[in-house]
Amino acid sequence: MPDYVIHLDALELSMGLGIHPHERAAPQRVRIDVAMTCRYPAPPEDRIDAVVDYDFLRAGIHALVRTRHFELQEVLCEEVAALALRDARVVEVRVRSAKQDVYPDARVGCEIIRTLTNIRE
Repeated sequence: MPDYVIHLDALELSMGLGIHPHERAAPQRVRIDVAMTCRYPAPPEDRIDAVVDYDFLRAGIHALVRTRHFELQEVLCEEVAALALRDARVVEVRVRSAKQDVYPDARVGCEIIRTLTNIRE
């Protein structure tokens, strides 16, 4: 069965994320990158319904960050991964988040890799 990696890169969001008072006071810029390994029974035909459409993921992430303030990037990444793995054709997902403005000379972030077996065990 062929695998394909679908990327949603550099999704910039303004959201509540962090434990410090200044992070709770106002939204901050966060970048999210997602790579979904998708497995299909055969090479897909040239139709959107034959593949995982990344629109669901982008819309889902936007909806997710509007629902609450996240304390930790680890929890944000877990929720994004769970969202991606709702489509049974996604067999692995890599999620990376990064706060863009914490330091003037660096970004701080988290990266996780989850597979169907991690989630469903």
